[in-house]
Amino acid sequence: MVKQHTISRRKLDFDPHVFLATIGKGRSKVSFQKKTSIFTQGDPTDGIFFVKKGKVRLSVVSEAGKEATLGILSEGDFFGEGGLAGQSACMSSALALTDCALLHVEKEVMMRTMRLEPKLSALFMKYLLRRNIRYQDDLVDQLFNSSEKRLARVLLLMAQFGKKGVSEMSIHRLSQETMAEMVGTTRSRVSFFMNRFRKMGFIKYDVGDSLHVHSSLLNVVLQDDDGVKSTFKIKTAGGRSRKALEPPAKRGDPPDRNRARRPPLPGLKARQR
Repeated sequence: MVKQHTISRRKLDFDPHVFLATIGKGRSKVSFQKKTSIFTQGDPTDGIFFVKKGKVRLSVVSEAGKEATLGILSEGDFFGEGGLAGQSACMSSALALTDCALLHVEKEVMMRTMRLEPKLSALFMKYLLRRNIRYQDDLVDQLFNSSEKRLARVLLLMAQFGKKGVSEMSIHRLSQETMAEMVGTTRSRVSFFMNRFRKMGFIKYDVGDSLHVHSSLLNVVLQDDDGVKSTFKIKTAGGRSRKALEPPAKRGDPPDRNRARRPPLPGLKARQR
C-alpha cells in the first residue's frame, strides 16, 4: 500500500514543463549558434528536440536541388519527432535562424516517459493536433488565397498574433527568398507586398534583424476578396507619384484576382475572425 501510494503521488507531482526544461537521463541541453545546422535531410534520427529559446527553420530539398521552407519554429515547439513514428532518417533539415537553446530527448526516454506520464502525452498530443490544424490551414491558404493574403498570414503567425494580447510584435527578419518559399510565390512579389505593408503602416523595419508587425495587418487577411488591388502609388525620386504594378505570378499559376474570388471552405472565415 505504501509503495502504491508513493507511485501515485509521483505521478501527480510530475510536471511536463519541468521535464522539458531540465536535464536528466536521456535529456540534454544543446546550443546552436545562428546559421548553424542542427541536422540535415537524410541524417539518421536520434530523438526529439524541444525549442527553449530561439528560432529554427525547417526545410526540404528536392532531387533537383530546389529548396522549400516548411516552417519557422520558436519557443515551445517540438521538431524531429519522425523517429518516434519509426522514421530512420530525417525527412527535413533544421537550421538555427538565431542563437538557439534546445532540449534533446532520446527516443527511448521520450517514449517511455509518455507511457508512464499521461500529462506529457497530453501536452505532446495537443501540440501535434495544433500543428496538424496549422498544416490544413496552410493548404487551404495556398488553394484559395492570394499571395498578398498568404504573406500577411505568415507574418501574423510568426508574430504569434493574439497570443500575448499586444498590438505589435517584433519578429526575426527573414530574407525575401525564404519568405517567398513559405508563401509559395516569387521574390519580386514578396518585395512588392512588403513595401505595400510598410507604406500602409502594417509593418516597419528596425535596426538589425528585427521586423515589427502590427495587428492591423489582419485587415489584409480579412479584406473582401473583391477588393484586392493590383497597384498602389509610390513616390519617385523627383517627388512625383506613380502607380507600381504588381509583379506577375509564377507562369502557370492562376492570377491572384481569380484565386481570391474562389469560395473559401466552410467555416474558414469564421476561424480567421
